[in-house]
Amino acid sequence: MKLNEIKTNDAFNYGYLLKRIFPYIKPLLFRIAITFALAIPLGLLDGVTAFVLKPYIDVVVNGQTIDWHGYILTRDLLAKIIPPGIVIFAGVQGILRYLNTYLSDWISLTIVNSVKIDLFKKLVYLDSKFYDDNSSGLVISRFLSDPDNASRSLIHSIKTLITSFTSALGLIFVLLYNSWELAFVGVIVLICAFVPMALLRKKIKQVSNKTTVVGGNITTSFNETYKGNKVISGYNLQESTYIKIKTLIRETFDLHMSLTKRTGWLSPIMYIIASCGIAVVMFVGNELIATDRLTTGSFASFITSLLLLYKPVKTLGNDLTNIQNVFVAINRVFDLFDFNSRIEDKGQKELNFIPQNIEFKNIKFSYDNSKEILKGISFSARRGQTIAIVGNSGGGKSTIVNLLPRFYDVNEGGIFFDCINIKDFSLNSLRNSISQVFQNNFLFSGTIKENILIGNKNATQEELDKVLKAAHLDEFISTLKNGIDTDVAENGVSLSGGQQQRIAIARAMIKNAPIVVLDEATSALDNKSEKVVQKALDNLMQDRTVFVIAHRLSTIFNADKIIVVDNGQIVEMGTHEELINISDGKYRNLYNMQFKNQEEILENV
Repeated sequence: MKLNEIKTNDAFNYGYLLKRIFPYIKPLLFRIAITFALAIPLGLLDGVTAFVLKPYIDVVVNGQTIDWHGYILTRDLLAKIIPPGIVIFAGVQGILRYLNTYLSDWISLTIVNSVKIDLFKKLVYLDSKFYDDNSSGLVISRFLSDPDNASRSLIHSIKTLITSFTSALGLIFVLLYNSWELAFVGVIVLICAFVPMALLRKKIKQVSNKTTVVGGNITTSFNETYKGNKVISGYNLQESTYIKIKTLIRETFDLHMSLTKRTGWLSPIMYIIASCGIAVVMFVGNELIATDRLTTGSFASFITSLLLLYKPVKTLGNDLTNIQNVFVAINRVFDLFDFNSRIEDKGQKELNFIPQNIEFKNIKFSYDNSKEILKGISFSARRGQTIAIVGNSGGGKSTIVNLLPRFYDVNEGGIFFDCINIKDFSLNSLRNSISQVFQNNFLFSGTIKENILIGNKNATQEELDKVLKAAHLDEFISTLKNGIDTDVAENGVSLSGGQQQRIAIARAMIKNAPIVVLDEATSALDNKSEKVVQKALDNLMQDRTVFVIAHRLSTIFNADKIIVVDNGQIVEMGTHEELINISDGKYRNLYNMQFKNQEEILENV
């Protein structure tokens, strides 16, 4: 399944999405409850200033005297209490806001980290086909950016809603306290402000999906530019690469502007609706004051409350757009969790023995269920044998050995270790029994020692010294200032091809697996490097069952069995001597293509 083909069909199913994310929220419920509890007084305190304006204007400014439940409120009393009281309330609100922000950020980051950890665990267990189908940029975008957008904003958005809601309740109370007639007008206008929001939902979802896909393509292009810088320079691709990136960035710009064009009108409409509400309230309020049904203090308090109430309404478009984006991102995150590896690890048996016979029986395989790559491959290998697989490029050689550790699963037929299907073994025990050396071996950032010990983290120093010598690395490492603790650059770019291969061979050696797969392990090396690497490979192959994908036939003359694959089928099988004597045979033709004359043949035999 390709990431850019996933449809976020549940982006508006809020109950479903909250249920999915609840396991990450559950351990933090107490802190979340505190955060939301703090949001309530934060909202309610917004109405305090507006509430005290009525007595301040009526008593302090206009000189009236108010009997408040038996207490006489005089000008001198309120003039001394109200101003410092407002400052105290502001201080309390500031402290609550700080605590609320700190807690919500702590909770959000904790949820983000938990989601990312679980997503990364999901990622590392996905099958090879997933990585074939999806670009690195799209994977990085989906597995890193979406969790940030989903989890980090969720608590903040809900907290903002609670604060706004409680603030609205407090301010509505102030409105009703001052004048129910004006409050009726204000609330009607407030309700009208919510109507346009229904128009946004679908457009937010569409643009969010497209933006993520384009963003992934941009990340992929930057990765390719970094890794392929020499090819770009050597083939003068700078301009075309630049144009490609520029096109993608402009596409992202167009998508963002498309969303702004369709949703940006919401805030201006909110402003117009709020302004109309204020205008109507002022018109009605003037009439109420003129008929002595409303004091100037009550009117001032009402207008202040209404302005405070309309403030979140005016920005409601942006707030709800952000919240909807959060739920789209949550949907996208849990779509990733629903990805399942095509390689099912249902094996109950542990491969704790050395197979005496490995049999490929009528193997049929295709990568995408359309073009068949392998068409009925059958052969066997006894313990300790070296099986070489040769043939033209694209014939299916690497595919055969990739099926052995179950990087992919066969469509038909099966691979058997002593008559037991490899699917019956646990993946861990199966892959622990196989060492691999590829044409291009990936080296992780870190030291040479760390890269070798990937094969066996519990290896002793004696075992490490032994494999260094067997892999012909000891002399090279002795020339390094920090020896085996020398750092290698990302993907080993600071080392030569031969040095990288020997580190990979040492990694395979220290694993000490009974089965070895060599996938064109020397084809990218020059003759001098190949000779050193071949000696290391010979040491690795001792007393093991070996499968060799060979480009240079000179490396497999002594193989116990040579299998010639063409167009997904075995066309010839036998020893070097047997195959070379087949007139017009595929192996003989390959052989003649590599060696120009008999003298060169004899020299390499």
